[in-house]
Amino acid sequence: MSKGKQAKNIPPTGELRQSQLLTTFGPGSMVDLPEHAVLIGGLDHWQFAERKRVFEDRLESYLREKLSLSELSLYEPPVDTDDPTALRSGITAFLFPAWFLAQVDETYKTPDGRLYRTRPLIPWNRLVKGGYLNRDRKIVQVVPVRFVQACVKGHISDIDWYAYARETFKPDRVGPLWFDEGGAGNDFAEIYVRDERKSNRRRALSYATIPGAHVLGKCSGRQPWLGPKIWDSCEEPNRLLTRSASNAYFSQTVSVIAIPDTDAALKGAVDEVFEDFLQYCESLDDVTRERRKQRVMNALEGHSDEAVWGEIERRKGDVAAENRSIKQAEIETLMASPDTVGEDVPGGDFYARARSLVGMPAPFQGRLDRVVLVHRLREVVAQVGFTRFEPAMPDIDGELDLHVEPAPLARETSWLPAIENKGEGVFLSFSRAAIETWLGRPGVRARSELSMAGFESWRERKGADTAAFPGVPYLMLHSLSHLLITAVALDCGYSASAIRERVYAGKYGYGILLYTGTAGSEGTLGGLVDVGRDIEGHLRRALELGRLCSNDPVCAQHEPPNPHEERFLHGSACHGCLLIAETSCERRNEYLDRALVVPTVSTRDTAFFSGEDG
Repeated sequence: MSKGKQAKNIPPTGELRQSQLLTTFGPGSMVDLPEHAVLIGGLDHWQFAERKRVFEDRLESYLREKLSLSELSLYEPPVDTDDPTALRSGITAFLFPAWFLAQVDETYKTPDGRLYRTRPLIPWNRLVKGGYLNRDRKIVQVVPVRFVQACVKGHISDIDWYAYARETFKPDRVGPLWFDEGGAGNDFAEIYVRDERKSNRRRALSYATIPGAHVLGKCSGRQPWLGPKIWDSCEEPNRLLTRSASNAYFSQTVSVIAIPDTDAALKGAVDEVFEDFLQYCESLDDVTRERRKQRVMNALEGHSDEAVWGEIERRKGDVAAENRSIKQAEIETLMASPDTVGEDVPGGDFYARARSLVGMPAPFQGRLDRVVLVHRLREVVAQVGFTRFEPAMPDIDGELDLHVEPAPLARETSWLPAIENKGEGVFLSFSRAAIETWLGRPGVRARSELSMAGFESWRERKGADTAAFPGVPYLMLHSLSHLLITAVALDCGYSASAIRERVYAGKYGYGILLYTGTAGSEGTLGGLVDVGRDIEGHLRRALELGRLCSNDPVCAQHEPPNPHEERFLHGSACHGCLLIAETSCERRNEYLDRALVVPTVSTRDTAFFSGEDG
């Protein structure tokens, strides 16, 4: 990454990994470099010596449709080169914020005798040779101020510190300002902006945190990551934002598992005879009858009547079948017959084999109906935007949440940054009949109502009117996935934070995919495939982990609607049992309840895996 325009022989100001540019430090994010604080520039400010295309037709088509774009391509972020003669590649970063604190050791004594550490608060245009000229005419080092202002649309700008201190937005911008900090400097009520010109009048920073007070004024619509003079219309109120806070930047990404086009041959076969014969079929029996004709028989050789009828339904306007969600397409591939999908070739994108379930222990018979060892997989991740203050995550089907307006990555989007990861995994499919039977139990219905009540409390608190409850099957599978990740990390050779999950819970089926993926070869060491060969033992250990938490009985007795704890999306779940690294979890450690998986010390009649089975 480079800061501004640099000559070929000048090294970049700082460096970031490609994956970081799609997650933590993407366009619009704030980064502290050794000598500067900067805002990462948008896609218009990315320079490439040579652009590398990421090919994933399914993801490109999906994003074109969802984002209403006529053209869209995916490219890897730029990488630096060791060739001194090559064009400089990198990313322009803009200086931000433009207010600084001088590193002086002074104190301010209030009229009531309290002492505060105090430092001059200076705008960038009053710096002298990059520093603060003190009373002794010496230049003192400065550091960027910790606080800026932003709105929910992602716009960001410097706080007008004069207006804040004087409680007026009049154009009076002269006089020394000081930053007074009491205690450790983390309590906003003990941080003051002091105006020396106005008889040392002070205003606590805590006023900027009062909900609905709007003391920072309306947002100006600034989008400095797109360019210094890029503005947008905005009427949202400004909110105080700490530059290093976890809510300063939430990357909005979409990922897919690259799957082989198993339907290509089928579609070609149906093409040959659709117009003359198959377009008139109204049922599976019609397909069987048409197949007796020699031309149709020859064209459809190797394809079952059921598969042909499914393709006919899609062509006749079965939208649900044609416009499959991201996860639906993946689980259908993992559940497809024959038992081997893809080719086992070096560097291949996908190769999976189903293992036998003969001899499966009693606790899992009738519940677990398929185990697939995914020897090779390729994950493609693309960034489409970002938010501040609140994350915008895909729904449980992997679909983009378009109800939250993300900030743009470029002035006009014609391409998006993406990375591809190679890895392996293990997929578990669960019986639909077993889950439906479990859902019919009175205890599960009561637990579902509690989870729904907690969700409604969360939705009201967040103002998330468009959010939808994922359902207790998702909560159960999600909780089991976390227990499995913790259990298999002890044996598979990967750390728990390196294992990721994809939970499938919809009309297309129920399943869990645990997988790894890295830009190098570290994700294909075979550890998760070995886990799948002994999945029974790992499942037993996972269920044992879930039965007792170190925080029981407090953890087991927690109910989602409890207003005192404000953990509305958690049932029996805490850091002692279910919460894992957020890099592994697809829902940021939300929608969890181990009481839906195994009996706990508080609840015994809601578990999918009952105590009698284990």
